[in-house]
Amino acid sequence: MDTRIYLLNGSANRWGNTHDMLCAVQAHLDAESEVASEIVHIASLLEDVHPPYCTHCSDPCEGACYRGTDLEQFYEKLSRADALVVGSPVYFGTVSAPLKGFWDMTRRLRSESDLLYTVGGALSVGGGRFGGQETTIRAVHDMMLIQGMIIVGDSSPEGIGHQGSCATRPASRDSAAAESLSRLAEAVVETAAATAHLREKRRKCS
Repeated sequence: MDTRIYLLNGSANRWGNTHDMLCAVQAHLDAESEVASEIVHIASLLEDVHPPYCTHCSDPCEGACYRGTDLEQFYEKLSRADALVVGSPVYFGTVSAPLKGFWDMTRRLRSESDLLYTVGGALSVGGGRFGGQETTIRAVHDMMLIQGMIIVGDSSPEGIGHQGSCATRPASRDSAAAESLSRLAEAVVETAAATAHLREKRRKCS
């Protein structure tokens, strides 16, 4: 069975720098014979959700705010994912509004342990070399930790980056980021393969 990896574009700009970085990761993933990957634009999933953020309308979450939308269908897919690579541009040192809204509404997934043991990697792009990329990635990691995900760290001998893959605009011309993204893709695939038994056990118990 293929390793299923979703690459989440948290940028409001569908075809911007974050998308370019995710495409670079996907190119490496596509070179793997047993990996199936898909880039998903978060802002598009939120178009039919009003408001496009969590208001904590029920506890536990019943998913009422996104029932019958594309977002609900995608959340169902996430429970079968082996890994997520989450990308966001820097907004005041943290993640974008679409990504924050999307993740806040995963409360129901958390209550059902749907992302437990799912592998997670993160990437970010900013306007300068020290433009808040690492704090943005740390915010993504915090989101993943609360879901019980397995975070890919700086495991490559060559180094992914202390927090994750960071780029400076324009990302497509950042050679250091290109090398880091290839190592991130490799680490995500290897970690997903090594932890597959944990997700299989979770799904049998659910």
